[in-house]
Amino acid sequence: MTDLPPYDSFLLVSFGGPEGPEDVMPFLENVLRGKNVPRERMLEVAEHYKHFGGVSPINQHNRDLMTAIKQDFAKEGIELPIYWGNRNWKPYFAETLAQMKADGCKRTLAFFTSTFSSYSGCRQYRENIIEAREQVGEDAPVVDKLRMGFNHPGFIGAMSESVQQAAQSIDKSVEDTHVLFTAHSIPMGMADNCDYEKQLREACWLVAEMAGVSSYDLVYQSRSGPPSQPWLEPDVLDWIAETDDKSKLESLVILPIGFVSDHMEVMFDLDEEAADLCLDRGIKMARAASAGTHPSFVSMISDLVKERLGLKTDRAALGDLGPWHDVCPQDCCLYTPRRPTGPPSGKHPVGQHPAGQRPSN
Repeated sequence: MTDLPPYDSFLLVSFGGPEGPEDVMPFLENVLRGKNVPRERMLEVAEHYKHFGGVSPINQHNRDLMTAIKQDFAKEGIELPIYWGNRNWKPYFAETLAQMKADGCKRTLAFFTSTFSSYSGCRQYRENIIEAREQVGEDAPVVDKLRMGFNHPGFIGAMSESVQQAAQSIDKSVEDTHVLFTAHSIPMGMADNCDYEKQLREACWLVAEMAGVSSYDLVYQSRSGPPSQPWLEPDVLDWIAETDDKSKLESLVILPIGFVSDHMEVMFDLDEEAADLCLDRGIKMARAASAGTHPSFVSMISDLVKERLGLKTDRAALGDLGPWHDVCPQDCCLYTPRRPTGPPSGKHPVGQHPAGQRPSN
């Protein structure tokens, strides 16, 4: 590791999204390629996008986040050019890495816009980046991911403030309204091989403690697999209906803690479906904002970069789990039912230790 060049760039790694009606189906085909998702579900999701003009807000969010990161880097004295690459839409990873290579970049720090560990939220991105580096060929930049920030004070602080503001918007305090934390559901087979649930529960507890929340639950949304495949539950809509049936809900704050930005699934599943359900049932509901470009969240990104640049020695983390690893264990977030157990060409995913060199969390 000592012969690697110093870090000379920063890469924002994200999911990508369509930016017009003509992009929707090609985008969804990219997302669902090789996955056991019924075509009917893909067409249903396509309608969600068309409901919003075929434009996902995620790409503009990333542009806004890049601007905020650039400003914070300048304030913190971090001199790294900033790039952006997506898994499923332009700019694709290979395109971005090719540009970085042309610009003379040798080694980059990558921030994944996914705060919690899972195959979809971490390992798959690392595999995708390896494939992109192979496409770019010799002298493609080395990519090292930053650690997960699910328990970083910057993320927890941003989420805590968001919950409090949402409660105030419906004339409630966090002590006298129930808070629902939501995250993207994943298959149980994936959940059994990662720390997704553990990290989510820790983050929910930390936000509740910091915000002063007295009553909360963790629920899930946006499942897309066949009915026969078990996914994490309860679903947010099921929870609202069943809880309201048992004991009338007067008010509710919903925080999409598992999502970094207010993208399509947040807008449709929560701002449309959950909001309509609450309206029908007479539940006063407020949807709390995701991290977005909240100054504390942006500051967290700079903080994680400074750790890796050697500009600070402490590794900020709240709660019981401690700062997460910088380099993933070899078997981290493996998901075997549908995917190969390893990356292409027998290589290790980005930021992964070879066998026998597993760091502790």
